[in-house]
Amino acid sequence: MAKRSKARELAMQMLFLVDMNPDIDGKTVLHMIQDRLEDEQQSRFAWTLFAGTMEHRETIDDRIGKVAKNWTLKRMAVTDRNLLRLGCFELDYHDTPHTVVIDEIIELAKKFGAENSSSFVNGILDKLAGQSHKKSQ
Repeated sequence: MAKRSKARELAMQMLFLVDMNPDIDGKTVLHMIQDRLEDEQQSRFAWTLFAGTMEHRETIDDRIGKVAKNWTLKRMAVTDRNLLRLGCFELDYHDTPHTVVIDEIIELAKKFGAENSSSFVNGILDKLAGQSHKKSQ
């Protein structure tokens, strides 16, 4: 597994963890990331994704809510919701090409989500990518 892919996977797992256990603080998450990823660059990327998603979560949730027709974030599966948050953050706040972000998040949805998660996540991320303030790449 590529270094960035592994970092994305761990960032998603940490977002899921905090979503389910809101009392877990950032310092604990940082230590968990550093314990699981020995490569410093990889752990920095995972932390950047996690911390950035949490920092911009309100804006991200608002964006997702506007494009997810007939779905509220609370109704979404926890895995799908956090994959969308992670993907939206990387689409809007990182220089990763949109196609790479979407492909990576779809692969995580296939691995961790339900049977239809990958198509659900793909549809919403495609809409978000079209509205991203970054240039489409």
